[in-house]
Amino acid sequence: MHEPPANSFASGVVPAQLLKQLPKVDLHLHIAGTLRPATLAELARRHGLPLPRPVDRLYAYRDFYDFIDVLRLSARAVRTAADFERMAYEAIEDAAAAGTRHVEMSFNPQYYMPTQVPYRVQIDGLAAGVQAARSDFGCSALLIASLDRGLPMDSAEHAMADIISQPHDLVVGIGVDGPEREGPPAKLAPLFERAGRAGLRRTAHVCEDNQTPQEAPPSNVRDCLLMLGCDRLDHGYNLLADDDGVHRARDGGVYFCVCGITSVKRNQTRRLQGIRAMREAGLRLTLNTDDPAMFHTDQTHTLGTVLEGCGWSWKEACEFSLAGVDASWLDADAKRALRQRFEHEIAALTDAPGTSTPAIQ
Repeated sequence: MHEPPANSFASGVVPAQLLKQLPKVDLHLHIAGTLRPATLAELARRHGLPLPRPVDRLYAYRDFYDFIDVLRLSARAVRTAADFERMAYEAIEDAAAAGTRHVEMSFNPQYYMPTQVPYRVQIDGLAAGVQAARSDFGCSALLIASLDRGLPMDSAEHAMADIISQPHDLVVGIGVDGPEREGPPAKLAPLFERAGRAGLRRTAHVCEDNQTPQEAPPSNVRDCLLMLGCDRLDHGYNLLADDDGVHRARDGGVYFCVCGITSVKRNQTRRLQGIRAMREAGLRLTLNTDDPAMFHTDQTHTLGTVLEGCGWSWKEACEFSLAGVDASWLDADAKRALRQRFEHEIAALTDAPGTSTPAIQ
């Protein structure tokens, strides 16, 4: 991925180079959305898939649903264990280049059913990429098997059967994504209950602001927590329309994995306003990239965009850094070690000679 230009950051905000050095975690990251355009074009050509437009405009979207179509196309272009290994390796390589030290990547087993890619092939390829990238770049990774609420229930049931019957140490949780108008949380409650009994953590896309409050209503947050048993939630912006829902989520200590860049450019300002309002309401937030290659971003660029757009500083940047560790699904020992490492690095960056950053309280 090309590094965002220096002039992406206005004068007076935290310098991009300092944000790049800040250790970061990315918990809301779709691996299908990490494919570099050239990689997607190469895989699509190899597997006989037509692209909807030239590669130089492939990641320019008409609307949210056009983006979803491209995201699903990227999944269909990945067929072999080597393809999955390359996808995971390149995703972590790009993340590590932006100072990210741990990622939790979602993949959709249902996307590979039409091309009859066995679940074991997916997992073996992804695991190989994760292990090679950790050795080369020092960035750890976990996997989240995600269900698309817009696909048929029989495929979701098939995917869940594979996930539970073929456990892997790297697959620590499940999620649900896809447009909310295509399925309420209750639809997947029985499958999430099975996942919980199998010891898997749970998350869900909910209250996305690229969809109307009628399509993605605040009540979906309550249902994800109570009916799906979610440990944390992805997005959540439309919850702001429900004061009682905000209070319940705040008092419950729920982490929302928000994303600073959106697929719909005209919604960018509203996205930043939503993130700022969520933080001001006392909600716990982590900052993430969502689909970094497809959104032309990385964690450094995302963090800089949010700090500048919300009027925040180095203090908030460090809070996001540590919140990512706290909300992660690492085991207790790994989480403790990573937090200590982050605290040490943050202190060194804050106290470095010539660094005009305020001390962290």
